[in-house]
Amino acid sequence: MAAGKRWTEDELLIALNLYHKLTFGQMHGRQPAIMALAEKMERGANSLAMKLCNFASLDPALKMRGIKGLSGASALDRAVWSEFHSNLEEAAPASEVAFRKLFDADDASEVEVTPKQGVLIRKMPAGPTETKVIVKVRRGQEYFRQAVLNNFDGRCGVCGLAVRELLVASHILPWGKHEAERLNVRNGLCLSRLHDTAFDIGLISFDSDLRLIISSQLKEALPQRAVKENFTAYAGEPLQLPKDAVLPDEKFLAVHYSVMFQK
Repeated sequence: MAAGKRWTEDELLIALNLYHKLTFGQMHGRQPAIMALAEKMERGANSLAMKLCNFASLDPALKMRGIKGLSGASALDRAVWSEFHSNLEEAAPASEVAFRKLFDADDASEVEVTPKQGVLIRKMPAGPTETKVIVKVRRGQEYFRQAVLNNFDGRCGVCGLAVRELLVASHILPWGKHEAERLNVRNGLCLSRLHDTAFDIGLISFDSDLRLIISSQLKEALPQRAVKENFTAYAGEPLQLPKDAVLPDEKFLAVHYSVMFQK
């Protein structure tokens, strides 16, 4: 590897994809996903980790939590960051495609970043050929799911369930009605399949302090054991999030409470 190798725009796009799939405390050279990506990029893991920390200095969501990142962001870092976040609907799927290409993943493979295991590639059952539009949507959904689940440390924000196959990256503002926020990590909650469904149909919501609120309809179902153990047991409890996670946008939660929650 050449010393002082300059970062290209394409490399920064891929690095930014990984940035949104890790929390700030995971951005170090010993992190498995960083090590795996650095090897594919023919860069040092510490160099990649430093670049992610440069991105962190540009992240307003981290600044809200008092996290500053590193101050060495270049003009190109800033330009790529701005372009990516001003057009998430196009940029996020493109970054997912570039990330997959670097790991030689074909359309029959699933590529997933997990903080503990790194970059996992799984072969999926072959299906009919998909159109470019469908592929783009699917790549965006894959990006969003991994970013949201990892932001919550792979646990349901309500009950702490840590079985990844039973978790959903829930949209706070519905996918179909808010195109600009579809792939915004701050528009996502990691919830179990049960809590995702309850949130989606307005049986639960969250207040401005991120505490769980349950609807009158659920309260009327008491004393059913399933309702008591899965919902009322957590009522008033705040969302479970790592200390360095990006917080859900409280404006989005306020819309959910006022529009979708069945008070």
